[in-house]
Amino acid sequence: MDYPALFSADTHSFFRSPVRDIFKKVDLSKIYSFAGGYPSAETFPLDDFSKLMQKVIAERGAQAFQYGATQGVTELRQAVATRYDVPIERVQITTSSQQGIDVLTRVLIDPGDVILCSNPSYLGAIQSFKSYQADVVGVPACSDPAEYRRRWEEAIERCLDNGKKIKFLYAIADFQNPSGETLSLEQRQILADLAHKYGFLIIEDAPYRELRYEGEPIPTIYSLAPDATVHLGSFSKIMAPGFRLGWMIGPEEVLDKVYVCKQSLDLCPPIFDQYVAAEFMSSGMLDANLEKSKALYRSKRDLMLRLLEENMPEGVTWTHPEGGLFLFLTLPEGFDAVKFYDKALAAGVAYVAGEFFHTDRSGHNTMRLNFSFMSPEKIEKGIPLLAKLIKNEK
Repeated sequence: MDYPALFSADTHSFFRSPVRDIFKKVDLSKIYSFAGGYPSAETFPLDDFSKLMQKVIAERGAQAFQYGATQGVTELRQAVATRYDVPIERVQITTSSQQGIDVLTRVLIDPGDVILCSNPSYLGAIQSFKSYQADVVGVPACSDPAEYRRRWEEAIERCLDNGKKIKFLYAIADFQNPSGETLSLEQRQILADLAHKYGFLIIEDAPYRELRYEGEPIPTIYSLAPDATVHLGSFSKIMAPGFRLGWMIGPEEVLDKVYVCKQSLDLCPPIFDQYVAAEFMSSGMLDANLEKSKALYRSKRDLMLRLLEENMPEGVTWTHPEGGLFLFLTLPEGFDAVKFYDKALAAGVAYVAGEFFHTDRSGHNTMRLNFSFMSPEKIEKGIPLLAKLIKNEK
């Protein structure tokens, strides 16, 4: 059978996730893995889940296992609406936040349309964008507001001069993946202004927003431009990824297209999981568990930062995230984190090369490290080992 002859043209735009390939080939229990974006299993409140599941079955019965509304069950939509102070009509439940990225791309993008994003940016989003044959244009990060605005405007004008149509700008404003960095209020306002000026949407991906360990929360881009922004949230990092639930908050006209599109994708998000999540939010268990999770992650972040300071050779720098799950290393010019990977993995250490997060495949001398998944004991052994390997690399 000539299978390649049967595949659609879209499959030529697919590319593999190096993170997923790591998990496919390696037993994570036997290495020091700083590669994935896994939350710590210690943050999963199993006793609470058991009680809530029994309650849902007792109160909902067979209803909890039946098909449900495509928008999501009313109880969960209302819980999200209440928590984030938005009308319930602007809330759509998704089967994972990743589905939110993908379905929005599906309803907004025609082949060749432009998606703007920071460079580097979230690998899973880039995979989705490319699969719909979007022209993904990355804009290098910058902390100076004037330069930040100039870079984005220059990229936008260049696209328009080339006859391109810009559909949306994708941003992770809080504790970005992979860099761990956070946009200032002024930067968020710049993006909101540009969306209104040029007539494109902003997709604000916020899976880590609730995981702030220091500093004060910054208003969302959605709060600055509610009619030009779709805000994505996820239960994976604040509850448990196995529930595969997320949500989007946005203009009703956009959500209506998502609603129709989702009917052909999954009919509805998982009903039982939604009822459990609604109880988890409304009962106060979410906030209680978040405080425990943040304390754990804060200690792991601080441990990793200290070990990097004590062990990394001169010329290596890294970000200092105020929250989230990641920090980003920049190594000396000429270092190739992709080529170095096999050597590191053979020694028992995994990371993700930063090149994979760059839309132009730059960033050869960068790598992303996750601090949430490994135990403190493994972090204490893994970071010095990684530093030693880097020192020995010629």
